[in-house]
Amino acid sequence: MLNQPPQLVDGKLPVFVFPTSLVFFSDDQASHKQVLTLYNPYDFPLRFKVLPPRKYTVVESEGTIRPRCCVDIVVRHLDICVNNEGVKDKFRIQVTEHGYRKVLGEKDVTGLLLPRKEQSIQSDDNFQSLPSVPQGSGAPSDVPLSIPTGHQGNSRSSTSGSPSLIIVALAVCCILALMLPLQGETTSSFPESLHLSVHQKLIAAYILGLVTMVILQL
Repeated sequence: MLNQPPQLVDGKLPVFVFPTSLVFFSDDQASHKQVLTLYNPYDFPLRFKVLPPRKYTVVESEGTIRPRCCVDIVVRHLDICVNNEGVKDKFRIQVTEHGYRKVLGEKDVTGLLLPRKEQSIQSDDNFQSLPSVPQGSGAPSDVPLSIPTGHQGNSRSSTSGSPSLIIVALAVCCILALMLPLQGETTSSFPESLHLSVHQKLIAAYILGLVTMVILQL
């Protein structure tokens, strides 16, 4: 049987990656290594390639993602110094259909080096203290700054014992959503009501990334 062609949006295949920006801290050696998670919610394998700036190294910058799977990409900052603090860098992630060379989609991820981790934690605590904004509901651009305080947020609510179960259930729901077929697929045995759009899968992938980072901070 012939493989079903990729479903393109505006001529490009959406690339699902989390987080969309990386924050490194000069005074925190543990932050000098970050992880990008690249998702493949489609029914065909994808080839990926990461093009990092010279100040960084990427472990296994090229590889294959099986259908409805994800891979973790380790990124290390190699030039921690004062001159690089506050400078935004750009990583480009390209994906192609397995067996073909044509780039179907690409995504840019920014990298930023900050001098001190405490400044980021303080600014994020002020944001989380607003009563009208629940924890973990920040905009995508706020995700990197909220990661260092993910453990604090869980420790505050761990007395009830329920958040951990909610997190696990949310992760399972997101994984199931990524495994459901895309809208327009005719070969799937699932009912049409369970077919999700690309944007719905993108939201599920983003939430799953948030939940994954929270679990890693426990």
